[in-house]
Amino acid sequence: MKNRSDRDAAQIAAENAVHAESSPFVRRLGFRPAFLDCATMRIYPSCFLDGRPAPFHLLDGLPAEAVVERAPTGRVVRAKATLVSGFERGGFFFTRSAAARACREWVAH
Repeated sequence: MKNRSDRDAAQIAAENAVHAESSPFVRRLGFRPAFLDCATMRIYPSCFLDGRPAPFHLLDGLPAEAVVERAPTGRVVRAKATLVSGFERGGFFFTRSAAARACREWVAH
């Protein structure tokens, strides 16, 4: 049974579309797409299913402990509700809006 707050690929795709304009700029300043599990405070870099780093937010490379349901192909159907998408830089997690704000401030100075 799906928990209403579980994350799914459609939600991530919608977030990617909303932030599409700022994401390449954020990545150029050293931010890598990632997910934070707010329950464990563990940061998971966004990866393809085969483990290669993904240049955008993608659920498929998440480890088993962050996944609620996978399709037989290995693709993530639902991830834990406690995941937040954002960026990792220097071992720290930034939400999407915090990363964009940091970039605006750094470029302005």
